[in-house]
Amino acid sequence: MPAARESLLDAAYTALARRPWSAVRMVDVAAAAGVSRQTLYNEFGSKEGLARALVRREADGYLVGVERALTANGDARERLTATAEWTASTARENALVRAMLTGCWSERLPSPTLSAVPSSSAVPAQRRADGPLPSPGDFVALVRDRAVTVLSGPGALKSDTAELARSCELVVRLALSCVAAPPGEGGVADLVRGALQRQLVF
Repeated sequence: MPAARESLLDAAYTALARRPWSAVRMVDVAAAAGVSRQTLYNEFGSKEGLARALVRREADGYLVGVERALTANGDARERLTATAEWTASTARENALVRAMLTGCWSERLPSPTLSAVPSSSAVPAQRRADGPLPSPGDFVALVRDRAVTVLSGPGALKSDTAELARSCELVVRLALSCVAAPPGEGGVADLVRGALQRQLVF
């Protein structure tokens, strides 16, 4: 039931924007999605399962945006700048993404354990959600490694790739610092462009 699952996740996300996760009731999520409470439990198993699925979906959405920024037109600097801007803007607008990227989970949010939990779900998407969730360090590595793969040309020297990896990690960590302490005039783009200007691999 992919459509019902997405509707339930949308309803849970909307409910979370209005009240703390502890006050979000499964019956209200099901009603808002227009499905039975039994359908919700069949899909997610429990409120913890719903929380894990919601966090997984928001993590996946963030990474899709990273991929879009990295594969857009423009040179490597502009694509890394777009990735940093996406990171900062998404974290500003989405409390779950901000919590995942920083590791700072407020009492308003669900805070599922990052390690895998036992799953008996017959739903493949839920079994994936019950697997390990990415930590802030995992996100740094995922984005850095994807950037290196996209931006390094065929036949790149190992030394060039290592330098590129350092530049990509610098950009990711700079973007995360902008999530914690938003920059002033010029924003994320100016900071990233300034940092990349001194990098030799571009």
